Parts: sequence; structure tokens; C-alpha cells
Amino acid sequence: MRVLICDDHALVRAGVKRLLETMDGVEVVGEAANADEVVIKAKQVLPDIIVLDLSLKGRSGFDALAELRRTYADAAVVVLSMHDDVLHVREALSRGALCYVVKDSSPAELEIALRAAAAGRNFLSPQVSAPQLRGYRTAREPGDVESLPRRQREILDALGAGRTTKQIAADLDISVKTVETHRARMMEALGCRNAGELLRVAMRHHDRP
Repeated sequence: MRVLICDDHALVRAGVKRLLETMDGVEVVGEAANADEVVIKAKQVLPDIIVLDLSLKGRSGFDALAELRRTYADAAVVVLSMHDDVLHVREALSRGALCYVVKDSSPAELEIALRAAAAGRNFLSPQVSAPQLRGYRTAREPGDVESLPRRQREILDALGAGRTTKQIAADLDISVKTVETHRARMMEALGCRNAGELLRVAMRHHDRP
């Protein structure tokens, strides 16, 4: 399990790194101090999991999440944050995070989150209000993918496979602008608020048997 840590406090990064190195099968492959750096480092060190703080100097962890989903969707993201309110958790999940751990959790809780993320499962700290989050997930259930036109389903499947907009345009012999237009129409049809939500739908659709 290759892990990249992103936090703007050096002491926090050092503490998390030492903790992770005590866990079986976990290797810390890099550190980042801000949103721009974590995106760059992710493409360099190719982690399986990114442990990401939300309160970063400059661009926030939310910005990093959205960009990571676009540029390096292979890594599962575990948010490690001081914020335990439902709004922060909802936004992190909507932008593609799999797990959310608050910073006053036990070390065991972080390990559970890492292993859940590695298996593609969600994990939320008990401090988060589960009933409210369940209601949120139900309300945000995406529309019917099968109702999309064939071309849009092809593009959605390619997005779920990790292809970029330029790669999809080349694969399908259409323009980048046409792909972007289809993406916008899919977001509207599926009820996705942003590109991160569309990517989550695409990944689920691609992984279906």
C-alpha cells in the first residue's frame, strides 16, 4: 500500500508518516505541503492512497481533490481533517474522497480507513453524523446511465477507465470541444453538480460486471 501524505504542517506530516510506517504493508512514498504539490507528486510517485488535509495554505484540499480526480484517479483519497461537521464531509465525498477521518481519532481508526480505501470501500469517523450522511447519499443518487445516448455512454465508460478528455477525443475521432459538450450534457442528465461527481458515476459504471 503506497501512501502519499499531504498536510501543510511539517510536524503533522512527520507524525503521520511515523504512524503509517508502523502499519503492516504500508509504505510512505512521498509528502506534499499544498494542493499544487500533491497533484504533481501523485503523478510522480503513483501512490495507491493519498492522505489529504482539507485546510491547506493557498488552494484548499477540496481543490486538490477535484484536480486529483481529473488527473490521477487511480489513487483512493483518505481525508484527514480537523473538521468534523457534515458539510465538510459531504463536500469531500462529492469530490471523490472515499474515507474521512478526523484528526482526533485513534491511530487504529486511520489504519481502518486506509485498508478500507485500498479495498475501494468508504469509511467515516464515528464523529460524523451517519443519519445525515445516509440521507445525503440517497438524495444524490445519480440518474439512469442506461438512458444516456450511446456516444455519451462510451465517453462515460472511457472517463471511468481513467482516460483524459484529449485521449477520449482521439480515441473516438471527435474534437475535445465535442467531448466537453457531451460531459456537460451528462452532468445535467445524471444530476451531477461537478466533474468530481460525474467521475464517481463513471468509475462505478466502468467497474460494473
